[in-house]
Amino acid sequence: MEYAKLGRTGLEVSRICLGCMSFGDPNRGNHTWTLNEDESRIIIKQALEAGINFFDTANVYSDGSSEEITGRALTDFAEREDFVIATKVHGRMRQGPNGQGLSRKAIFAELDASLDRLGLDYIDLYQIHRWDYGTPIEETLEALNDVVKSGKVRYIGASSMFAWQFSKALQISKTNNWARFVSMQNYVNLLYREEEREMIPLCKDEEIGLMPWSPLARGRLTRDWDETTERSETDEYGKKLYTQTADVDRKIVERVTAIAEKRGVARAQVSLAWVLQKETVVSPIIGATKTKHVEDAVAAVSLKLSDQEIKALEELYVPHAVTGFS
Repeated sequence: MEYAKLGRTGLEVSRICLGCMSFGDPNRGNHTWTLNEDESRIIIKQALEAGINFFDTANVYSDGSSEEITGRALTDFAEREDFVIATKVHGRMRQGPNGQGLSRKAIFAELDASLDRLGLDYIDLYQIHRWDYGTPIEETLEALNDVVKSGKVRYIGASSMFAWQFSKALQISKTNNWARFVSMQNYVNLLYREEEREMIPLCKDEEIGLMPWSPLARGRLTRDWDETTERSETDEYGKKLYTQTADVDRKIVERVTAIAEKRGVARAQVSLAWVLQKETVVSPIIGATKTKHVEDAVAAVSLKLSDQEIKALEELYVPHAVTGFS
């Protein structure tokens, strides 16, 4: 495993981040395809043994049970300072006023709830899951600064939003000498590259570490185009992301297949290697429900694509409608 600094910080994270949305009680939340605790622990232990030290979850994943399962496994299998845990805040956790969002009240309450579920004293990377249009960004940023100063959070990060929003947030933090976002968790893969227009150049200029979500396009880049899984059949959000560009996307998947077959490697390795070689990308977030998924992700770190292979993978792409912010 290789390691890299997260943005301009001194924090070292593995070049692969294990996404923990796959772990959770199937009877809680709206993801019936998640692994139960026993199955999840196998994957988490395998990841740690492979050198992965970076784990990303969120308060909303499986109604909080992802945090519970992930926290118990990590503390059972590793020393606290040997792993980096990231979680997120924004989504609705309960009905009624203040049950979601990025107000000061919501951030303070949800942080404590996440710490309780994880069974930890602090979170390494606390991220805003989306932009909150109902709360002034100044309120959100000051609250995040305060949780860093309290010692409950080490670093703060952001997730999918418009580049102008992220730029505004960075400037407000700088003006007020508040804790600064060190990472951007955005939507980047071979089937969706719109972030290359503004967000990725902004992150490069500001020395923000990129940790893309869905680098394998919810598995579409890893299997035959017409093959389905339990998740793809029930994943309404995934259908929303890809149905409008199916004809073009299919050709890209076929190109991935051709290069993978020529190299004698899995398609997941080729697709992840492409993401890993993009400038400013520190650690793409991979979901895993099988041990093979972790093996392919780790192998992708050492797979270097040639300039010709990268050109072949990229040349079929056409502009897509901007998405991934909801």
